[in-house]
Amino acid sequence: MSSPMQRPVIGYTLGDQAGIGPEIMRAALATLSAQDAVFLPMGKEITATAGCPTRDTALTALEHLETAAAALREGRIDAVVTAPVCKEGLHAVGFDFPGQTEFFADRLNCPDYAMCLTGRHLTVALGTIHTALADVPARLTSAELVRIGSLLAAFLRSSGLPHPRIAVAGLNPHNGENGAFGDEEQRIIQPAVLQLQAALPWAHVAGPCVPDCVYRDASLGHFDAVLAPYHDQALIPLKLLDFDNAVNVTLGLPRYRTSPDHGTAFSIAGKGIASPASTIRAFQLAISCALHH
Repeated sequence: MSSPMQRPVIGYTLGDQAGIGPEIMRAALATLSAQDAVFLPMGKEITATAGCPTRDTALTALEHLETAAAALREGRIDAVVTAPVCKEGLHAVGFDFPGQTEFFADRLNCPDYAMCLTGRHLTVALGTIHTALADVPARLTSAELVRIGSLLAAFLRSSGLPHPRIAVAGLNPHNGENGAFGDEEQRIIQPAVLQLQAALPWAHVAGPCVPDCVYRDASLGHFDAVLAPYHDQALIPLKLLDFDNAVNVTLGLPRYRTSPDHGTAFSIAGKGIASPASTIRAFQLAISCALHH
């Protein structure tokens, strides 16, 4: 939609408005310049009691999401920043997705997508997303790691890293100790690393990397990103180091969707203490992605 001479149009949702979504969006927008982008709300702000989600706040959150997805699909916006939602509330009003990532992939007819989270110290992508820990080994495949690793490498390249360095983390303690603690490293992860190395000669792909060390290595600058086999392995170190500034970005969509990497925080809604830092970075990343897409 935008050209290098035009301001990108960035849509935004308010999430579940009984949470901190409206206040962090207002605070973030107050720091941004209208010279950098056009900021377009994806729905109305309603009267809600802070900390008390209702069916109405869930329905309004869903309306915002549907409006945003349609605007992305039709090219009326170049990217969207989404505020936190209450999944329990959304599921009660017919939202049939594990999260917003899967929702936007479905609405934009995009089967080739991935969840990436990026902060000042770490950038991580997830080999499996919202699945029970017990199901991870069965769902982890070489083909999925190659697919997601390729999306991650392309994202890093578009972010200004012509030769991104990606570490693929192992699944088991000590990388399985040559099969003593599991064989997923040998059977699934190592073949994926070899395929990524062959398919992406412009990137540097290493692994399987010992999971209890690789996030420290990445935070010290030895890697640009880590591809993790499951959700919490990546998000625990990310939120330890980058809780206030991490951004969730959905890779693979025809137009980018970003969001702050935290929840609705009903317990502090309306108290004026919620930090907009992650939301500010979500807008900044959306603008950057829109300009370089």
